[in-house]
Formats: sequence, C-alpha cells, structure tokens
Amino acid sequence: MQKKIVLLALLTFFSFRISAQDEKNYVTDKVSKKYAYVNVIATYERVAAKGYKSVELFQKLGNSSYSDCKLEKAAIWYGELFALTSDLDPVYYYRYADALQFICQNEKADAILAKLKLKPKGS
Repeated sequence: MQKKIVLLALLTFFSFRISAQDEKNYVTDKVSKKYAYVNVIATYERVAAKGYKSVELFQKLGNSSYSDCKLEKAAIWYGELFALTSDLDPVYYYRYADALQFICQNEKADAILAKLKLKPKGS
C-alpha cells in the first residue's frame, strides 16, 4: 500500500512539472509563403563594389571568406583592410599572411608577418 502512495505522489509531482513548462512560439515575418532571407555577404560585396570602404566592412568580408575557405577572396578583402589601417588585432595579420601564402604570394606574406613582429605587444 505504501509503494502505491509513493508512486502516486511521484506521478503527481512529475505531471505538474511537465505541464508547468510553457512552449514558446516565435512568429517571423513572411514574404508571401516563403520566409524572408537575405544573403548578408552578397549584400556587403555589392556595397564594397559600389566603392564604400570601411574597416568593419572589410573585416566582415575577409573573415567570412576565410572561414568559408575562399582564401583568394579573403586575400583581396584583407588587402583592402590593410590599405585602410594597420591598427588591427594580430589575428588579421596571420589570416592575411595565410591567405597570401595560399595564392603563392610568399614575399608579401612574409612582409605582413614582419610588420606584425614590429608592432608593439600591447596593441
């Protein structure tokens, strides 16, 4: 008899616990019957092709190309980035040098790494 009471108490406890969880429904805006989707990288590339230049734009384009293993494009975008500024994190120096080595521009890659060695440690 005591086992039945304990089992009934446990079932009651877990049934309240299960029903206490609320399901969240998220509603997105729809364009006709399809969900809206924007290819951000293609949009950034169109903006860059129109002549807009900014450090953030070239960082995003370079990082995206580098992470997608499109190192030819990454070298172009990182080249544009380094043309604007050299006050960057060391990761950008390494990625740019890696992309340059991939497209067989080893001398330029060595020059980028040499610039990194001359850069003060705190920046």
